Amino acid sequence: MKNQSPFDNFWDRWRGWFTLGIGVKRWLLVLGIGAVIAGTGISALLIAIRRWGPLSRDIYSIVTLQFLPTGLRIFLPLLVGSVIMLLAIVRLSKNLVAPFRRPDEPVAASLSRYSQRGRGPHIVAIGGGTGLPNLLRGLTEHTSNISAIITVADDGGSSGRLRRELGLLPPGDFRNNIAALARDEALMTQLLQYRFGGRQAKQGENGETGELKGHAFGNLLLAALTGITGSFDEGLAAAGRVLAIRGRVLPSTLSDVILVAEVKVEGEKGTRRIVGESLIPQSGGRVEHVYLEPANPPAYPSAVQAILQADLVVIGPGSLFTSILPNLLVPGIASALDSTAATRMYVCNLATQPGETDNYTVADHMAAIDHHVARERSDNRYWIDMVLANSNLSVPSDRGGGNTRFVRPEGPTEVPMVTYDLVDEERPWRHDSNKLASAIAKIALQRE
Repeated sequence: MKNQSPFDNFWDRWRGWFTLGIGVKRWLLVLGIGAVIAGTGISALLIAIRRWGPLSRDIYSIVTLQFLPTGLRIFLPLLVGSVIMLLAIVRLSKNLVAPFRRPDEPVAASLSRYSQRGRGPHIVAIGGGTGLPNLLRGLTEHTSNISAIITVADDGGSSGRLRRELGLLPPGDFRNNIAALARDEALMTQLLQYRFGGRQAKQGENGETGELKGHAFGNLLLAALTGITGSFDEGLAAAGRVLAIRGRVLPSTLSDVILVAEVKVEGEKGTRRIVGESLIPQSGGRVEHVYLEPANPPAYPSAVQAILQADLVVIGPGSLFTSILPNLLVPGIASALDSTAATRMYVCNLATQPGETDNYTVADHMAAIDHHVARERSDNRYWIDMVLANSNLSVPSDRGGGNTRFVRPEGPTEVPMVTYDLVDEERPWRHDSNKLASAIAKIALQRE
């Protein structure tokens, strides 16, 4: 290994400040110009004071460095003053960005990372479940201009209980995505995902007890913020401010909708009607069709606006029938997708999902979406611009303790499909968030 010279060590430490676009060098130049102007005023003041007579000739000579050669009288104050200003700037920068820096990360690297994310593409991600947070976690390394649009059809677990007991829109998927966008993602995930394990409230005077068992802290936080702000969307915005998330989390609609499925069960005539998102995967049949009740709920205006202003719209990953389609079944969301000038990309799941997409190919995923959403836009263009799918099918199906069945990368004929290795080697039923985000960022740059 080649030994580094002192100059190499110095350059490694300081070269980050010369990165283009971090917004530092221009202000250093402005600071230098301001210092020169201030120095001119100080020089004029010293000359005026000498003329007025308050300073003796000896003191004046010392203050103005008259005992040095002319070159040193110019160079030495410039050098000392520049070093002092630079030291002050560096120390001030460290203190100002300390709350937002990663441990042991140089200030210049923090500024560069922040600046690059701020200039990143405006990406809208549509979905829910566990797939979308995994995507968002990777995207935050490439851009902070992220809007996640989430389904409100969840009715299981803690979310379902809060929905039934408080009339609250289901907070679970929102909690997961807020955690993924939080600056201190590791800590926030632990906090927001923490579930109370037993009876947390003592018996009151009237004999009643409170049950927190099974509730996630993040769900209760969103419920509390909804009560404080008066509405679920304002509660989400407040949570974003409190947790300093890098992006926005938006509902596809504020209506209290229920997801209903028509399921074909082997050996039965006709289809079985399954009411409730949480029951659909357990129906034991093949999902033929899903719809919302009440039908045609109004779209959340900020979600529509985000789609229309996006550079890239990513649909998925997530459970096809219970996380992705409930968003697309909101007419305003579908219309915005039809009208946006953004590139529209469908990210297909890595693995089939028992009870929803058994034996599905990529083409089957697209066919199911086409069955529920109008296939073509008004200008005769296909409603989706491209499909992103996984190409790595070599990971053993039992890796990570699961029984993964990969979606075969057999794409639709109507729309181009690109494939990358997107597998999380330890959990092959999930996307690797960094691989997925890098592939999307690469595609976004190519289509600019």
